[in-house]
Amino acid sequence: MDILKSLGHPEEIFNLFKFKMGGCRAVMPKLNYESMTESLRTCYLYLNQTSRSFAAVIQALDGELRHAVCIFYLVLRALDTVEDDMTIPLDKKVPMLNDFHTFLYQDEWCFMESQEKDRQVLEDFPTISLEFRNLAQEYRDVISDICHRMGVGMAEFLEKKVGSMKEWDQYCHYVAGLVGIGLSRLFSASQLEDPEVGQDTELANSMGLFLQKTNIIRDYLEDTQEGRAFWPQEAWSQFAGRLEDLAQPEKLESALSCLNLLVTDALRHVPDVIAYLSRLRNQSVFNFCAIPQVMAIATLSTCYNNPMVFQGVVKIRKGQAVTLMMEATNMSAVQTIIAQYSQEILHKVSPTDPSREKTLHILAVIREKSALSQSSLRSRTHHLSPMYLSAAMVLAALSWQYLSTTAAQDDGHSKV
Repeated sequence: MDILKSLGHPEEIFNLFKFKMGGCRAVMPKLNYESMTESLRTCYLYLNQTSRSFAAVIQALDGELRHAVCIFYLVLRALDTVEDDMTIPLDKKVPMLNDFHTFLYQDEWCFMESQEKDRQVLEDFPTISLEFRNLAQEYRDVISDICHRMGVGMAEFLEKKVGSMKEWDQYCHYVAGLVGIGLSRLFSASQLEDPEVGQDTELANSMGLFLQKTNIIRDYLEDTQEGRAFWPQEAWSQFAGRLEDLAQPEKLESALSCLNLLVTDALRHVPDVIAYLSRLRNQSVFNFCAIPQVMAIATLSTCYNNPMVFQGVVKIRKGQAVTLMMEATNMSAVQTIIAQYSQEILHKVSPTDPSREKTLHILAVIREKSALSQSSLRSRTHHLSPMYLSAAMVLAALSWQYLSTTAAQDDGHSKV
């Protein structure tokens, strides 16, 4: 039960309860699907089926930007599904990736041979490409260009492994930095944000790299078990003969050293993240950009020096995620959150860690960029009496159980 995982964090229990009671609508207002065409409704259905983290924030965007970003996401999800599908032979996959942007203008193109879980976006690509062609020209130009550049980059890395740290940056640029650049250009094209947001590709690239590196770090075990290798050889070869060797219990100390090195490298993008977010003016765009970034730094804090990265699944608590989602709605709050998790990482840095000096340096830079006093950090810590806390937990747990049961009953009635 989600609420039990947050028992030591009363603010998370409060926010889970608030979220369940409809507080989520302040951040993610409900869409009017009835006003959409059937094909657009189908696209939003696919969005919700294929996105674990972005569907909600995409649907909260304002105006026509919402549809543009939804289609952008689905096009890139289809492209990524091709890249991930290990059953497609290289001699077929490479041309598909290189040419994928051309399929946007082919009414009937689809791919029915994928074995991936998100294969519906390939099987029903005509619905997605139809809605792509319904977008304004300025949106179509951005999506087609990014799709082309990403496909070429993916094809390049199919035939070579991520070796150096520089190549890690390059790979992450192709699969995520370009997403940040494309989204920024869409924000500016919608006129919800200033032109400089779309023009500053360096900051936009860092936004994508920070998210992608966090995912790669967190997903070490899943990726290696499925035969995928995204940790750069320059990093892991300092600590093991093979990447998969880091999961061996006797290699734990070396594995943690490698993990901390990569977390430190990912953290160097945080100052750019702060600079990028500080430029945003539209509330829905800010929420869309800020929420994944604060989730990422919370995830990095959880991963840092954590043996579970090599033993199982590492996730932040649902109550933690809901709290971040509801709080990260202005720059001051985001700076506070970043400072808090940077401080958490700082407390975990071992005196013997090989990356210690680099880690301490980037954390100091982040602390300076966050420009927060210790009193601001303390304000996020709730000081409650044990008696009050116990009573609040019991009440929240009972309320949560009641609401969950009621919601389940309502869902059951609605299907009849």
